[in-house]
Amino acid sequence: MTMGQGGGDSIAHRTGLEDSITIRFRYLDTSRLRDFDSVLYDFNQKIPIPWYHITLGNFGNASRSLLFTPQLKPGWDHGFHAYDIYNLTVADAKFYNTTRPYAELNYLLGSRSEQMIRLMHTQNLTPNWNMAFEYRLINAPGFFQNQNTNHNNYRFTSWYKSKNLRYQNFVIVTGNKLQSGENGGIRNDDYLSTDSVEAGYDERSNIPTKLGPDQPGSRNFFSTNIATGTMYTNASYMMRQQYDIGQKDSLVVNDTTVIPLFYPRLRLEHTIGLSTYHYRFRDTYADSSYYNSLYAINLRQARDTFFNRDHWKDLTNDFSIYTFPDAKNPQQFLKLGASFQSLKGEFIDSVYLKDSSYSKNYYNFFVHGEYRNRTRNQKWDIEAMGNFYVTGFNAGDYNAYISLQRLISKQIGYLELGFQNTNRTPSFVFNTNSSFYLDTASSPIDFKKENTSILFGSFVQPRLRLKLSGKYYLITNYAYYKSYYQVDQAPTLFNLLQVSAEKIFKIGGSWNWKTWVILQQRLGDGPVNVPLLTTRNQIGYDGNLGFKNLNISFGAEVRYFTAYKAPRYSPLLGQYIYQNDETLTLRRPDISGYLHFRIKSFSAYVRAENLNALDVTSGGFTKNNIPTFNYPYPGLQIRVGIFWSFVN
Repeated sequence: MTMGQGGGDSIAHRTGLEDSITIRFRYLDTSRLRDFDSVLYDFNQKIPIPWYHITLGNFGNASRSLLFTPQLKPGWDHGFHAYDIYNLTVADAKFYNTTRPYAELNYLLGSRSEQMIRLMHTQNLTPNWNMAFEYRLINAPGFFQNQNTNHNNYRFTSWYKSKNLRYQNFVIVTGNKLQSGENGGIRNDDYLSTDSVEAGYDERSNIPTKLGPDQPGSRNFFSTNIATGTMYTNASYMMRQQYDIGQKDSLVVNDTTVIPLFYPRLRLEHTIGLSTYHYRFRDTYADSSYYNSLYAINLRQARDTFFNRDHWKDLTNDFSIYTFPDAKNPQQFLKLGASFQSLKGEFIDSVYLKDSSYSKNYYNFFVHGEYRNRTRNQKWDIEAMGNFYVTGFNAGDYNAYISLQRLISKQIGYLELGFQNTNRTPSFVFNTNSSFYLDTASSPIDFKKENTSILFGSFVQPRLRLKLSGKYYLITNYAYYKSYYQVDQAPTLFNLLQVSAEKIFKIGGSWNWKTWVILQQRLGDGPVNVPLLTTRNQIGYDGNLGFKNLNISFGAEVRYFTAYKAPRYSPLLGQYIYQNDETLTLRRPDISGYLHFRIKSFSAYVRAENLNALDVTSGGFTKNNIPTFNYPYPGLQIRVGIFWSFVN
C-alpha cells in the first residue's frame, strides 16, 4: 500500500486541444491496467533506493536491505545481488497505452557532482501498437576515495494487439552496465574523530581506504575510469506471443461508432528469452597484504593486478496454455506451461590471466501452473502459482505460492493471507566451478537445497490510512558467507518474525505525521542478524498553500534502526557476510529536511540530507553515521531534482 495524499496526477491535464491525454500501463504478467502514482512526499520513489536499504556510502554503490529478504527464486541463480536495485528488469517493465505521445525528463543533482538523468518516451504508433523507451544514467564520484559509480541503463518495450484482438505481441529489451568503485572501507574509523578533522581529514576524500589508489577520486561527470571496482553488465531480450480463441462481440456507441470486443476462452502463449550476465571484479593496484590477510590470496608482488569474472548466457523457451472460466472476466484464468532452459557459464582458470577460461553447459526443464481470480466485487481474490524443476541442473527445486485477499467492507478494509514455500539450489557463487568461489577448504561443502516457508498477512484500512502486515519465516539449510571468502550452510531450522505498520496521522490542517515501523526478531540459532526496530518518520505539510495549481510537501524526515550485529561487505565477491562478534550502532538517527512541490506537469525535490552529521562544536558536518562497518555515510548532502512530464 502507498499511503496517498490529495491531488490528482498532472498527466491528465488539459492540453488546449479538444482531448486530454489518457495514459495507463500494465506489467507483463498481469492484464490489469494501472494509473500513475501521484504521491509527492516520497523521494525514494524517484530514485532506485528503497528507504529501508542502505548503501556503502555513495549513490550507486552496493546496497542491502535492513529487512530479512532471502532469495525465493527456485532454479539457477548467479548469486550477485548487491546491485539489484540499480537494474532495469523485465519484471518491472511497463507496457503503456496512451492517446498522445508522452515523455518524462528527470534530472537530479547532488553534492560532489552526484547526478542522475532519466529519459522516458512512449507513444502509440497505431491505436493498437505502443512503443516505449527509457534511459537512465547514475554518476556519483562520492565523498570518500575510490567509491565513484557510473551506471547506464536502458529499456525498450513494444506492445501490439491485432485489430480483431485475438493476437498480442510483447517485446522487452533491457541493458544494464553497472560500474562501481570498491574501496574496502576506510582504514580506520578514527579518521572520523575530532583530532583527525583537525589534521585535515574533514575533507573526507583525504582519508585512506583499504582498496584502490591512495588519492582523491575524480569529480569528472563523464569519467568512467574505475581502477578498483565491480563491473556488472547484463542484458535481456524477450518476446512473448499470445493467440486467443473465444467469442467476438461489439459495443455500439452510436450510428457511426462500433467498438469491437473479444472474450477469450483459450489462450496459447509462447515466450522466448535470452539473457546475458557478465560479473567482473578488477583491482589494478592490488595490495598483497590486504588480499593475503582477508582472502588468503598470495599475489605475485606487493602491487599487482587482480581480476575475476563469471560470464553467463541463459536461453529459455516457454509454452503455456490459459483457460478462462468466465468469458467476461479476463482476470480469472488457469495457466499451465513448461519451459526448457539452456545455460552456459564461462569462468577463468587464473585471477592473473584474463584470457585463461573454461566453460560449463547446463540445462533445466521445469513445469509451472497458475490460477488467478480477481473478482468484480473484490470478495476473496485468489492468486496461486507454482513451478517444479523436473530434470536438469536444478532438478527438485520448486516454489509454491498462494494468497487470498478480501474486501471485508469499505468501513473495515482489506485483508490478505498467504503462504509460500521455496526449495532451491543455493546460488551458483556457492558452486566450486564459479570463479568467485575462493574458499580453499580441502573438503568443499556438499550444499543441500535451501528451504524457506513464509506465512504472511496484511490488513489495509484506506480511510484510516493504515496498513499492518506480518511475515513469519521458517528456514533450513541457509547458505551464507562466514568470512570474506569462506562459505557455509546452516543445517538447523531457524525462524524469523517480521511485523510492520504504516500510518498517516493528521496533526492539524494540512500537517501530517507519516510513520513506517518494522519489528524483526530471529528465533533459533541461525546465521542471520537483523535490527529489532527499523523506522522512518516524516512530519510535515502536505497541501497547496491556497494556490490552485500547486501541490507542496515540506518538513523533516528521520530514519533509524537499533543496534545489531550487522553484516560486513566483501568487495572481491560483491557479497555481504555474516558476523556475530561486533555490534554496529548509529551515532544518531539519519535526519533530512525536504521541500517537494508540483505545479501541473513540473515537479521539484529539494533536500538537505544527513543533517545529523552536524558537529555543534566545530560547525562542520563531520559526525558521520556508519551503517556498514568501515563504510561511513557522507556528511551534509544537498540534492535538487527536477521531474518534468510532456504531452505532445
